[in-house]
Amino acid sequence: MVRDVGPVSQLFFGRDDAENDLRDGLLRGAVFRPNYAYDEVLTGRKSLIIGRKGAGKSAICRRLAAPGGHPGATVLITPDDAAGDEIRRFELQGVGADTAKSLIWRYVFAVHAARHLTAHARTEHRRRRFPRLRRLPPPVRALRAFLRANGESDDARLYDRVHRGASRLQSATLSLKAFGMVEAAVGVGGGSEGAGASRQLDVLEDWVAAAFTALGCTERHPPLLFLVDQLEQVWTVDADSHALVAGLLLAAKHVTGRYGTPVRTALFLRADIYDTLDFGDGDKFHSDEIRISWTRDGLKDIALTRARASLGTELTEQQLWEQLFPPQVLGEPTPEYLFRRALPRPRDAIQFLNACRSVAHERGGPVITEDDVLAATERFSRWKLQDLATEYLVNRPFLRSLFAMFENTGYVVTRRDLESRFEIRKRTLHRDFPDYTQSLTPQGVIDVLYGTGFLGVRRGDDVVYTGGIQAPPGPGEDEFHVHPCFRPALNSLLSGQRLTVNRDVQLLDEVTEACARILRQMGRSTLPRPVLDRTRARVETLMRQAEEERRLAEGGSLIEVHTHVRFAGRSLRHLAGDLRDAGFPGAPVTRRLDDEAGALLRAAGGAAGSGYGSRSSG
Repeated sequence: MVRDVGPVSQLFFGRDDAENDLRDGLLRGAVFRPNYAYDEVLTGRKSLIIGRKGAGKSAICRRLAAPGGHPGATVLITPDDAAGDEIRRFELQGVGADTAKSLIWRYVFAVHAARHLTAHARTEHRRRRFPRLRRLPPPVRALRAFLRANGESDDARLYDRVHRGASRLQSATLSLKAFGMVEAAVGVGGGSEGAGASRQLDVLEDWVAAAFTALGCTERHPPLLFLVDQLEQVWTVDADSHALVAGLLLAAKHVTGRYGTPVRTALFLRADIYDTLDFGDGDKFHSDEIRISWTRDGLKDIALTRARASLGTELTEQQLWEQLFPPQVLGEPTPEYLFRRALPRPRDAIQFLNACRSVAHERGGPVITEDDVLAATERFSRWKLQDLATEYLVNRPFLRSLFAMFENTGYVVTRRDLESRFEIRKRTLHRDFPDYTQSLTPQGVIDVLYGTGFLGVRRGDDVVYTGGIQAPPGPGEDEFHVHPCFRPALNSLLSGQRLTVNRDVQLLDEVTEACARILRQMGRSTLPRPVLDRTRARVETLMRQAEEERRLAEGGSLIEVHTHVRFAGRSLRHLAGDLRDAGFPGAPVTRRLDDEAGALLRAAGGAAGSGYGSRSSG
């Protein structure tokens, strides 16, 4: 039996995602806060909603799709893997990939519009506008016949609808007889596949537009709203995924122009996907864009609204931040402390607040204490560092590998420091991520880390963080700060922590990590066992020596770290030479030894040194 430990046991800030929050979280109640982006979509001024993961795109989308969220009818489209694969594979001879994908999206929109019109006419117009008519207007009857003839009368999955449409558009078997036409009448029998598919869709869209006009929907009803969300579920870094999204944008703009005011679209796109798009008509969408951004005041409002909903009381701001939470944490007002350490988006705020509540509940306290918040800070930071790498795994798979450059150092880093740390890892990064070598340069790394919100840049008296499209740091900007969200997970808590001993520890860690990578490579090797055993023993000795030197450096002992690192680098190079002499010049272990040796020697400042470099000393 769960013990009631007071208000904190009932406190809950909601689920991490809008889908689950709608099902069993707080969005079921009146906690949705209409924001600027929601209002712009609701009024039809904006149709392209862009934001980072967790920024609240799906919450807006689900609210618009819910009863009362939009005054007119809505159609929610969320592609799954099967539908995404079908669209990616869709091609038409004679047109480019973007255009081909736009045609299959146009088909999906047209079928949904036709289904809406036939159902809407039966339930609304037949009774109200045509009380004396036994039959509905010809365009509506024709659309109903078209849906039956093409198997689109059912409530099919998106995959089934896409699959049927793709097959018929590619094979010119879309039945247009309901419109008094056959394929030859629209020229499908000649010309390219793309031209034929486009002409077929033109006919279908003409009749959809005619049905809207015949029913007078423009004057009598709010528009039909198409909502497309969760495209990240079907996104991969390839040309077909690019064409899938570009084609969707083209189709959305086409149908709103073709059908006019009876139809609107709202597309919800992750910023990291949208910002990679590059197609000829991309400049036509700027007026449709709105980017979701959040202020600390906005996040405070979310926190208070959700706390009220979970407790079922009209909780005041003072009660939340001075009674349930401690008034201050480390001398800073609690909401300032919390929201300065979270990326500015609702999901992060909700997770951090729930973490504070969970820590307090686990210890059995009636309220959240300063110690609870500090413990939650460590937990939250680890989550977010992991989540950041996952968020950009598709477009920036190397991101996780860059975090090591900031471990156990101060959170302030200069451009020169960053360039030095990158140089140590450059060869390994280029080897592990050969498709991204153009991004893996010192400036490229700065751009990526700034764009993801990991790093901020000092500009004047402020440090500016961004997850959007603001200009990246220029060559003249030389001071960078790790975002407070990630500092605890990286043990990067002090601005002036770059002491000599920390640099020594970092260098010795490089030796340990290099040896560990070599040993893993040897575990996969097919070299003769005696050769492997001899080499492994020497690498393990170097690893133990580095670990012992590290303990001494951490204890404040004055040791010649650079000399030791150069000795380790030369020892690995000599081991590679031994393998070449033994007849294994191209073996993966030989190449790994050479790579790691070179990286260590560069990290230690080159070849200068003492007698440690003799061949026999390896």
